[in-house]
Amino acid sequence: MTLPVYIDPDLADTEQVILTGPEAHHAAVVRRTSVGDRIDVVNGDGLRVTIEVDVVGKAEVCGRRLASVQEELARPRITLVQALAKRGHDEQALETCTEYGVDAFIPWMAERSIVRWSGDRAEKGRARLADAVWAATKQSRRAFLPQIHPLHTSGQLAAAIREFDGLTVVCHEEATAPLADLLPIERDVMIVVGPEGGITPAELEMFAGAGATPVLLGNHVMRSATAGAWAAAVVTAYR
Repeated sequence: MTLPVYIDPDLADTEQVILTGPEAHHAAVVRRTSVGDRIDVVNGDGLRVTIEVDVVGKAEVCGRRLASVQEELARPRITLVQALAKRGHDEQALETCTEYGVDAFIPWMAERSIVRWSGDRAEKGRARLADAVWAATKQSRRAFLPQIHPLHTSGQLAAAIREFDGLTVVCHEEATAPLADLLPIERDVMIVVGPEGGITPAELEMFAGAGATPVLLGNHVMRSATAGAWAAAVVTAYR
């Protein structure tokens, strides 16, 4: 059985590990960790240290290192471009895709995105997504914390697709090529998921011109919140 995971970006592979701040509170108060319990602490970049807890306090949780490992990043790396969505559906998508093994996320303000980010709202929105990914990383007990890129417009996304050294697929209900037909692949994969209102013809043409391939996910139309997870599951099945 796997152990509970806590994240410390400054984690070092030392004999004694100390958790502080919100992670210590989560371990001590929320999960009621006790002296003698074993937990994993990760740095979000593959380092996983298993410790036996010997001190539990309100401000910190300390433990003795039992084992450590530097995990390897699974290949191909997967980036999900998720269009902004209302009622937290974009947050739901990132949570699920973190559990499925996606490595990075690009929030996308598509032409038909009802939710619009600008100024302070963009910073708050990105922070909300980061919190969801942090929690999902712990829940799924991953050693790697997915990266969240800044918000992209459609034009910026086209430029990112052009520069991406890998396969970019755009999930679209009118595509004819199933995603599975392009797999397995050794190159990294970028998955583009549009908003509930769909990707505009102009956006689809722009992305195709930048090198993206439209793909069909199946016989049924999926919601923006679930399409990315379905596509990620297909790609990870070939890892």
